[in-house]
Amino acid sequence: YCVKSQCSASDSNFTKHTNLPDLPACFQLSVLPWAPCIFLWLTSPFYILYLKMNNRGYIMMSILNRIKTVLGLILWIVCWTDLFSSFHEMSQNQFKPPVYFVTPLVLGMTMLLATFLIQYERLKGVQSSGVLFIFWTISVLFAIVPFRSKIMNASQAEVSVLRFTTFYIYFGLTLLQLILSCFNEKPPHFSSVVTDPNVCPETTAGFISKMTFWWFTSMAIKGYKSPLENKDLWSLNKQDSSELVVPNLLNEWEMEKSKAKRFKLHLLAESESASRSEVLLSKRKEARQPSFLRALLRAFGPYFLIGSAFKLLQDLITFVNPQLLRMLINFTKQSQAPLWWGYSLAFLMFGASLLQTLILHQHFQYCFVTGMRLRTGIIGAIYRKSLVITNEAKRSSTVGEVVNLMSVDAQRFMDLTTFLNMLWSAPLQIVLALFFLWQNLGASVLAGVAVMVLLIPFNAFIAMKTRTYQVEQMKYKDERIKQMNEILNGIKVLKLYAWETSFQEKILQIRQKELNVLRKTAYLSALSTMAWISAPFLVALTTFAVFVTVREENVLDAEKAFVSLSLFNILRFPLNMLPQVISSIVQASVSLKRIQDFLSHDELDPESVDRRNNTSEYAVSVVNGKFSWAKQDQAILDNINVMVPQGSLLAVVGHVGCGKTSLVCALLGEMEKLEGQISIRGSVAYVPQQAWIQNATVRDNILFGRPYVEQKYRCVLEACALTPDLEVLPGGDQTEIGEKGINLSGGQRQRVSLARALYSEADVYLLDDPLSAVDAHVAKHIFDNVIGPEGALKGKTRILVTHGISFLPQVDNILVMVDGRVSEMGSYQDLLKQNGAFAEFLRNYSLEDIIEDDEIIAVRLSSVSCRQMSIMSNDPENPKKMSRRRRCSERKHPESPTEKKELKVEKLIQAETTETGRVKLKVYWEYAKAVGPLLSLFICFLYGCQSATSIGANFWLSEWTNDALQNGTQHRASTRVGVYAALGLSQGVLVMFSSFTLALGKIQAAPARATHLHMLHAVLRAPQAFFEATPSGRILNRFSKDVDTIDSVIPDSIDIWMRTFWSTVNVLIACSALTPEFLVVTVPLMLLYCCVQRFYVATSRQLKRLESVSRSPIYSHFSETITGTSVIRAYGRNTAFVLLSDMKVDENQKSYYPGIVSNRWLGVRIEFIGNCIVLFAALFAVIGKEKLSPGLVGLSVSYALQVTMSLNWMVRMTSDLESNIVAVERVKEYSETVTEAPWIVKDKQPPPDWPPKGNVEFIDYSVRYREGLDLVLRNISLEVKGGEKIGIVGRTGAGKSSMTLCLFRLLEAADGEIVIDEVKISEIGLHDLRSKLTIIPQEPVLFSGTLRMNLDPFEKYSDEEVWKVLELSHLKKFVSNQASKLELECSEGGENLSVGQRQLVCLARALLRKTRILVLDEATAAVDLETDNLIQSTIRTQFEDCTVFTIAHRLNTIMDYTRVLVLDKGKIAEFDTPANLLAQKGIFYGMAKDAGLV
Repeated sequence: YCVKSQCSASDSNFTKHTNLPDLPACFQLSVLPWAPCIFLWLTSPFYILYLKMNNRGYIMMSILNRIKTVLGLILWIVCWTDLFSSFHEMSQNQFKPPVYFVTPLVLGMTMLLATFLIQYERLKGVQSSGVLFIFWTISVLFAIVPFRSKIMNASQAEVSVLRFTTFYIYFGLTLLQLILSCFNEKPPHFSSVVTDPNVCPETTAGFISKMTFWWFTSMAIKGYKSPLENKDLWSLNKQDSSELVVPNLLNEWEMEKSKAKRFKLHLLAESESASRSEVLLSKRKEARQPSFLRALLRAFGPYFLIGSAFKLLQDLITFVNPQLLRMLINFTKQSQAPLWWGYSLAFLMFGASLLQTLILHQHFQYCFVTGMRLRTGIIGAIYRKSLVITNEAKRSSTVGEVVNLMSVDAQRFMDLTTFLNMLWSAPLQIVLALFFLWQNLGASVLAGVAVMVLLIPFNAFIAMKTRTYQVEQMKYKDERIKQMNEILNGIKVLKLYAWETSFQEKILQIRQKELNVLRKTAYLSALSTMAWISAPFLVALTTFAVFVTVREENVLDAEKAFVSLSLFNILRFPLNMLPQVISSIVQASVSLKRIQDFLSHDELDPESVDRRNNTSEYAVSVVNGKFSWAKQDQAILDNINVMVPQGSLLAVVGHVGCGKTSLVCALLGEMEKLEGQISIRGSVAYVPQQAWIQNATVRDNILFGRPYVEQKYRCVLEACALTPDLEVLPGGDQTEIGEKGINLSGGQRQRVSLARALYSEADVYLLDDPLSAVDAHVAKHIFDNVIGPEGALKGKTRILVTHGISFLPQVDNILVMVDGRVSEMGSYQDLLKQNGAFAEFLRNYSLEDIIEDDEIIAVRLSSVSCRQMSIMSNDPENPKKMSRRRRCSERKHPESPTEKKELKVEKLIQAETTETGRVKLKVYWEYAKAVGPLLSLFICFLYGCQSATSIGANFWLSEWTNDALQNGTQHRASTRVGVYAALGLSQGVLVMFSSFTLALGKIQAAPARATHLHMLHAVLRAPQAFFEATPSGRILNRFSKDVDTIDSVIPDSIDIWMRTFWSTVNVLIACSALTPEFLVVTVPLMLLYCCVQRFYVATSRQLKRLESVSRSPIYSHFSETITGTSVIRAYGRNTAFVLLSDMKVDENQKSYYPGIVSNRWLGVRIEFIGNCIVLFAALFAVIGKEKLSPGLVGLSVSYALQVTMSLNWMVRMTSDLESNIVAVERVKEYSETVTEAPWIVKDKQPPPDWPPKGNVEFIDYSVRYREGLDLVLRNISLEVKGGEKIGIVGRTGAGKSSMTLCLFRLLEAADGEIVIDEVKISEIGLHDLRSKLTIIPQEPVLFSGTLRMNLDPFEKYSDEEVWKVLELSHLKKFVSNQASKLELECSEGGENLSVGQRQLVCLARALLRKTRILVLDEATAAVDLETDNLIQSTIRTQFEDCTVFTIAHRLNTIMDYTRVLVLDKGKIAEFDTPANLLAQKGIFYGMAKDAGLV
């Protein structure tokens, strides 16, 4: 084919054994030029297909593009010139072999193809082409050999001048093409690159830059110069954003669900027709559930497969290096081998390693991005689902559990994707490695394999055990976080009742169990570490021992030993990864099941309420309705028939727990409709009984996503009586409201909620008791201006649940509920005439016969006018809202109103602080101190020993292999094997020992226990202001994420870091000892290493911090959403909230993505340094081949081959440690929060029966909410005798609540004293004080646990006492009807009791404590009049001899009190008996008149 004569010379003398090697001409003409062509023709069909699918818009023709195209065409002409010259020569009867025709033809066609690709890529918007870059690179590399040989042979006669020239033109042009293909085109037209200000440079990066992650360098430098901030982050790539990822996943999931449905129907049909039902039953079991896994695979599989392809390539290249090592050892044995061969081997090793690095990191990049998309998709799916699940489903998964699904389970998937490819790659690597080992050592490999196989069950056992412990630990963790969540939600109540210790105990018990599990896990992991480190050694030992002893003539020489060692080292990774991958697949499958169960929950039926605009005159109608909270529960509402005419006002009344709220929920479609139908015409606005407030500004809460219209907005504020409140708030309506509305009073929250409804301009208004939380005069204002017949909502349909009787005469219809049924319905007059339950109810509780109609109107007008006057004269200071972190301390002078507007709005909730810059050494020292300084040193020493033994073992091996050189046989085999075994086994023992000590350090010396304990202690002792300024999500994050990090992540990081550090040191010592020249190279390489590491650690640490800070908002927004789902649904704001959540997730991924890339960036650079070490180790071995024995060459090079791994891990671990040790710093920060006064002051403890009388005296008392704020109470002096009943009244913000908070010292005095029975309360411990006072707080808080625990957490009282109290608080009937009696489980926040019942539980608590002083804080807000009277009479009889302070809303409750205290702007305005105050005609008289009492 190429003509024999030319090929005859191609023996090895011509190529290998000369100092001027050359390749045969035939080879140069055929194989070398064809290789790049074959590559291009094979890849282009796939590439063109790929481009067809991913079109990015076209790129304008640029100069660069024109030059490339022209060069391509010239190349084609050059190649075909050769072809035509061959034809010409043939016509001249010169015989030419076929190769002279084929090669130019093929080359020419290929150049045309390349030119076509250049243009096609331009049209499809490719800025830099990988395929062509590789093609040109191969072409140039393969043209170098002919280039050299043509010059060498130029002097010979028969060279054709034409071919000589065309070849050099060809070579020059391909080189030029290669250089040009390194440059980038401009971005395509209309791409996001043009519009986005902060676009990710990856989109425009060239091929080389993408392969080496060079495009990331700009951020690494920026991060090194100054800590990165949010504004430095690049925007997320479009294809990773929620708006593409989530819908994609959801579509697949919907398809799965519909498939499952169809299958079910199909099966049902089959089972009806089939007689043998057993077979079908088993089949139906399998078919029931739609599989979320399949949906995930279809959504994210294809992209992931690209990564898998890279992995396959990398696996194959891994095995090139051991083969090269064999050649290198052979080379050192032959004394006469030419040097160039050694050098080329060294460079080949370098090239193979480099290629492997690049490919491996591409694979990782694809995997991590898939993982990131998975997380986005899963969080999005869960969030969307949580907006539509039924209440029943909500009951089965608490907020904490669902947040866990989002954080922990989604995270598990993310972690799994990185390793998933190991499932097939590990077996592949094992098979290949065994194949090469067999070639090397023959059958004795089987001994080694047997050891590996024996280790697998051991590893698997450990993995399974660890798994069970993990599940157990998760359970305790969930429990602990749930408990913590409750404590944070009810922290105020805990403080008021002095219950902190009881709850602290509960948490510490759970924590102790958690730590016990942790200890077991730690010991297990020490065992598995030992297995992981010693496995390759044991395998090598058995294999070599068997090999030497089986036959006499088996000689262990360097080549066999070290090639086998490097293969064993390759084996080590897949063998250890397999069990890990399998266990993490098991974990992920548990998570998958949890997620799948959650996503398969029943959804609320959007059709249950008929929202179509049917034209009947009734706006709301319910026919034969029967409703329950869950499908299988008994019906709560039965036989409901309600017709509400268009535009009328319907009041719903009834006792506590009779189903009023349930009726409203049923109308919203929140309950399960068992039978009947509901229809509602038009849109709905809903005001829940407990206002749901977002963590946003007041204005945002009211607008709730609707456009801002100044005029309308002002009217709404006016109508809801919010104007005076906004004047007090530091930022007006731009004030940020804390989580759950914590810095607004109950009344203000309710009014904001009402304003939201009013602003939404809906057709139907469902108002669930909105007037209960506000003062009487405000309630009247709101009824008149908003709800009533003359209010802003007249003409709209309104359904009002209420306990206020005074409004009933003015409503159109009244619906009376009794035990879940409608007992009667009609207008006020009708119901009075009917003389039924309602009339009875009214007679008992009516306030001085109902005023005549005309009088009502007169009163209303006068009250409106005097209210406006009082608003103008009042400038109330509401303390709750002053609790801002105000940086500007005192405001010295009153500003003019214009200046006041300019004031920057203070944020209540400060952004979470992120520490910047290097983690301080102090933090490491803190940790070491917690472990114990001596123990820490001992641990380091152990790791050092372990590395020394490993060096010893390998040196011994190299000595052993040199025996073979001296005499060709081995006589001292047994000693050699013995010493080798001893060294290796001692290493294993040391490894285990060091891991054990570390495990011991981590649990025993308990950085874990101590840190958690201190933090819990500090948080429980923090003053109230701390909780107002810190969102609970943030505190929870410290208790879950950070504590978990300290528990398990940090010790692991330390373990790996120590190990990699020592193994790197090993390599450098070994190489330098053998070839001292190596030291010269070590210094610059280490400098480069430090440099890269510094850049990386600074950037990556800050990225991790940004990531963890941007993570909390996802979860706090989520838990906020879950609590407000009914409101969100009622207003139809689902989509907006979904978008908001997506935005938060994208924000988080924005800092996560550069984090992944920074790891790749680092990996490529560090592995490059490692590859250089390999290169130099090999080069120096070649140079010093006279001095070195083959054993030592094998040793130094095989050591160098391992170094890349450890270098890489070392940087990764350094950075992990730095970013995780931050957890210690964050926990420490919370352990050092300012605490309130001590709980118990030993030498000042009051006598046990204190206070005997209950005298309370305020002496010139002033208080402010925080340093630098104005006083809330000013110079208050008053004296209350034991047993007096004092009513406290005043406009909103006059300081009523502050007075009670002062008694309990939730606020500390700025001036003056409070004295209770001769004891100054500021001198005694808080618990001593608080346990001697009793409060019934404004908002009833229950904790999850039994009812008994809620009444008596310290178990001080007997069951009889508890039952007696329940009887007095009118709960006995309810509790004794429950199956579990006192052990009745209260759900999170007491959700399974009505608000009224919760209030009664609080009353029972107070009765049980029965102290001398009782404080009632608007306690009667959520209770109907009847229960209210019961409570009042109970208080009157049971607390007859006690001092009672009541903050009153309904003035009628305090008309018979001893004295009434009227507060105004923090001062005492009036203080006297009610009769005298009415006679004075002052403020109190005005309020009484408003309430219709005079």
